[in-house]
Amino acid sequence: MITSKYGEKQPLLQSDKYATYDANFDTTGSKDPLKRKSSFDPSRRVTLSWHNIEVFVKPQRGRFACCSDHSEIRDCKQLLHGVSGVAKPGQLLAIMGASGAGKTTLLNVLTNKNLRLLDVMGEVLVNGQNVGESIVNQSAYVQQDDLFIGTLKVIEHLTFQAMVRMDKHISYSEKMKRVDQVILELGLTKCRDTLIGITGSLKGISGGEAKRLAFASEVLTNPALMFCDEPTSGLDSFMSQNVVQVLRDMAEGGRTIVCTIHQPSSETFELFDNLLLLAEGKIAYQGLASKALEFFERAGLKCPMNYNPADFYIHNLAIVPGKEAESKQKVAEICKLFERESQSRVERTVSTTPSFHNTNTKSTSRYKASWITQFRAVMWRCWIGRIREPMVTKAQIIQSVVMGLLLGLVYLNQKYDQNGIQNFNGALFLVLMNVTFQNVYTVINSFTFEQAIFLREHWNGMYRTDIYFLCKTIAETPVITISAALMVTIIYWMTGFNPDWRAFLYYLLIMVLISLTGASFGYMMSAASPSYNVALSITTPLVMPMVLFGGFYLNAGSIPVYFVWIKYLSWLYYGNEALVINQWSSITNITCFTEGCQSTGKEVLAGLSFNEDNFFFDIGMLVVLMVFYRLLAFMALLVKSSRKT
Repeated sequence: MITSKYGEKQPLLQSDKYATYDANFDTTGSKDPLKRKSSFDPSRRVTLSWHNIEVFVKPQRGRFACCSDHSEIRDCKQLLHGVSGVAKPGQLLAIMGASGAGKTTLLNVLTNKNLRLLDVMGEVLVNGQNVGESIVNQSAYVQQDDLFIGTLKVIEHLTFQAMVRMDKHISYSEKMKRVDQVILELGLTKCRDTLIGITGSLKGISGGEAKRLAFASEVLTNPALMFCDEPTSGLDSFMSQNVVQVLRDMAEGGRTIVCTIHQPSSETFELFDNLLLLAEGKIAYQGLASKALEFFERAGLKCPMNYNPADFYIHNLAIVPGKEAESKQKVAEICKLFERESQSRVERTVSTTPSFHNTNTKSTSRYKASWITQFRAVMWRCWIGRIREPMVTKAQIIQSVVMGLLLGLVYLNQKYDQNGIQNFNGALFLVLMNVTFQNVYTVINSFTFEQAIFLREHWNGMYRTDIYFLCKTIAETPVITISAALMVTIIYWMTGFNPDWRAFLYYLLIMVLISLTGASFGYMMSAASPSYNVALSITTPLVMPMVLFGGFYLNAGSIPVYFVWIKYLSWLYYGNEALVINQWSSITNITCFTEGCQSTGKEVLAGLSFNEDNFFFDIGMLVVLMVFYRLLAFMALLVKSSRKT
């Protein structure tokens, strides 16, 4: 026997642990799952239930649970009040309510996401079992925002998803068969080979096709349970109906589908099997969608003829500005009426245990694919994304060639005299700076632009952080190397630097290392910044000290002792010293017009406080700094990916 929150003594049957909460719910599964061709195995059907869910916002003074302590419960804002419900296989359940009613909060509780700042009481059960955080592995979650790599085609996107989301024991051919099957089921055949597209820059598939593609990505693993957050957001009424029809078809195949939706059209509303209305964090109605009008009539609210029922429900459950007291009273009366009507037939349980305690102690990897498979798939996607952006690659190459020609013309055919010393050194440092800034700002958007996609896919267990970082940096290395080599080669021979071919090869090696180290610094800023604009605003102030202590604007021997540590973090210092040594160490005859001038390359090095013996040390330090900044970038990305909301 248990005591309900209403004071009644009621028996709790094992088979009723996840029983329906309203007689209006269709427990027989009125849709025949076999009447449509579906790849879902009916034997895998699941029932999702949630019992007495109460959600509080944690006080700002602490992040640990406090609202479970009734002495402090008044300090917390309550978002959900004893919400219970059930979603059964073969049914499409819609959660509706006005803004602030608690739809998103309830969905977050059911999916065990975005609960870091909340205290949750109650239970969420799958087939009567508290699966805890593993519900993420047993369900699919189609979020409101459709996030894709726009340079991929539909078939390529689904191929990638299949490679990283389907179990490793499934062969490649079987995965591709599943991709073809999902494309057919969700009506994506027409746009199979179409680019997904990027809003404002690359034309692609329509909004409805993008939403179906989001469903396809989740259905690949054949989940028995699906959650959808506002699946019709941003779509017109026709496309909204089309998308909900897709959900209805998937539910008819035997899946359990729960979605939140905001004021659907009347045609779209007719597609829902069951309805859960929330108001002020409480249940206003739950049951068959077709019986909701009868309930509201019993509450004294009759829907006008030819009026959208969904609009009618939301209008009567909304808190109208200027009429808050009146609206809240009406909402309270509706919720009390439903509570009274359901009290006699609904089994309500009170759980005093914290929610989401996983009873399954078996340790399993959160990743479906092996490390090698993840690496191959992510590397393939990164490479395709890179070659599908020809304008970006062409812009880098053209910029390098143009800058090489421009600087080459400025410093054309320099002579080895007193004026040439300054010109050669100025050209070396100017090229060094150009290579640095070009590559820092080329890669600064590498992680910021795809941050939302990376975090979502990583948290969904698709691939590891180290794999994503390696693939992104490896895929961009060829363009960085080629563009830097083109520019510096043009400048080298036009300016008339040291004609020794070995000096040219060292010069080319040093410049490539400088470009890669500059890119490493850019990766670090990109990974550590929350957005592209923030990365832009903080990068320049941090690069300028590296430039200042690079040995050109300030003599290396006169750097203040309290700033000397910056010199050792500056790749421009090591690069400049190595380039100057490479240029002047073998020069023995410099035309001298005045007494006391520098007549050899060794005198030039001495005047700049550069040590010829540091040449290979400088090259080694460029490699060290390249690795160092990339490690910092990876650590920043790792911290960001581990900070799950």
